[in-house]
Amino acid sequence: MNKKLIGVGLTSVAVLGLAACSNRKAASSSEAATDLKVAMVTDTGGVDDKSFNQSAWEGLQAWGKENGLSKDNGYTYFQSSGESEFTTNLSSAVDSGYQLVFGVGFALYDAVDKVAGDNPDTNFAIIDSVIEGKDNVASVVFADNEAAYLAGVAAAKATKTKQVGFIGGMEGEVITRFEKGFEAGVKSVDSSIKISVEYAGSFGDAAKGKTIAAAQYAAGADVIYQAAGGTGAGVFSEAKSINETKNEDEKVWVIGVDRDQSEEGKYTSKDGKESNFVLASSIKEVGNALQSITNETKDGKFPGGKTTVYGLKDGGVNIATTNLDDEAKKAVEDAKAKIISGEITVPEK
Repeated sequence: MNKKLIGVGLTSVAVLGLAACSNRKAASSSEAATDLKVAMVTDTGGVDDKSFNQSAWEGLQAWGKENGLSKDNGYTYFQSSGESEFTTNLSSAVDSGYQLVFGVGFALYDAVDKVAGDNPDTNFAIIDSVIEGKDNVASVVFADNEAAYLAGVAAAKATKTKQVGFIGGMEGEVITRFEKGFEAGVKSVDSSIKISVEYAGSFGDAAKGKTIAAAQYAAGADVIYQAAGGTGAGVFSEAKSINETKNEDEKVWVIGVDRDQSEEGKYTSKDGKESNFVLASSIKEVGNALQSITNETKDGKFPGGKTTVYGLKDGGVNIATTNLDDEAKKAVEDAKAKIISGEITVPEK
């Protein structure tokens, strides 16, 4: 058993409803609707990574607003600049009186496991990993491979060079789901397309992301899918630099991850046209999942000791088809329907 991430059969685990489907009535801003105090601890990408951590924070903020709470008065985040801060931040959240504490990312496995063991009266939840044997820990994972498959279909439909790239943050079971799902999606359209795969070894190194993207684009890739957290910012930076020197019809593309990243793709081309180089974005509803677990806890139904899986079928993952043409959109929608029906089974490994 891998202590960092326990493999789960994503297609066979029951799925809970997302908070976005809730019709809860928002509380008055002048009166808190709950005395539950909730905190989240980021991984090294930070709360403003425009990706995974930011989605989680947006979800917690939405929950706080719904319940008439404000930052540091009912909910907050603890930002980690390095792995050495995970345990300290989790312990600080407990010491500050937060009754539900989220560890955002599989990299926090060891820290959540330890701090939860030391504090059995506090509830914890870990995103993108599974901790077994602790009734005060809820585990949340996503069928990232399903959304990544759709990203692969989109990339295959868009590439003119028949070369595409994948840039991951840290190697591990979670990002492997993105990689293998993406590869399967590309190959489902055209098995002759070349796929370059590289890892930065970090979720917080934008410079490394930029360097890898530059090499992949220079080698002929015209679409790159990045699943790299803050490292992915470097991919956007490199694509913008390249596209500003090209005419609109010569652009290279980026596929975003975890949230709709189309805002990061705005640029002006060499021929003076305002444009956007984000082809699509695979969506991972981390914020909605966080809201769902928090609302269950508020209602006295904390899913301790359980693993909740979110996939395409329940809206836990999806894709934003930002700049896809009609043919590509149809291909993506067809693939999505087949995954949901079970006609297509997307590999995880």
